[in-house]
Amino acid sequence: MVFRFLIVSDEVANFKREIQISSEATFLDLHHAILDATQYKRGEMSSFFICDDDWRKKKEITLVDMGASSEADIFLMDETKLEELLTDEQQRLLYVFDYMTERMFFMELSEIITGKTLDEPVCSLSIGEPPVQFISFEDMEKSITSHVLDEDFYGDSDFNDDELDSLDLGDYDRESIDNIFEDDRF
Repeated sequence: MVFRFLIVSDEVANFKREIQISSEATFLDLHHAILDATQYKRGEMSSFFICDDDWRKKKEITLVDMGASSEADIFLMDETKLEELLTDEQQRLLYVFDYMTERMFFMELSEIITGKTLDEPVCSLSIGEPPVQFISFEDMEKSITSHVLDEDFYGDSDFNDDELDSLDLGDYDRESIDNIFEDDRF
């Protein structure tokens, strides 16, 4: 089988890579294919994370054993085959390529192609330039816009609560709307 992965970045809108790789390849093989497709240098700490549909990290596959607690399953890239942990199309992964600043690619197993094999990974789609491999903390701080949390942060400081009374809220009255937000779920 061949796995087709789509890789995107939240830093560069027009960046996209697609990598096709044997399901029997290791995560290390996929790691090298990503580095080759982005022209990033090798030898830097990185990890894959298998995620749920909401991008919450579930399992980590790391380049080097970092001595995690004995309760946690340790998956190493060079020992773990892709097919051992990936079985479904649309499976989501994160690939952390810059550990110091937690920068990553978002990945999806977009297709499982049965009846086909590959000896070597292939970058089958390459669009745009990847983000730079590393940025300094100073550069990262500059790219984060600071927000002032004042009365304008949530909206217009000139807003008048009485304006709600003039809105047509259908079957809802002002009191029932206020009660919705007092519910513990919010």
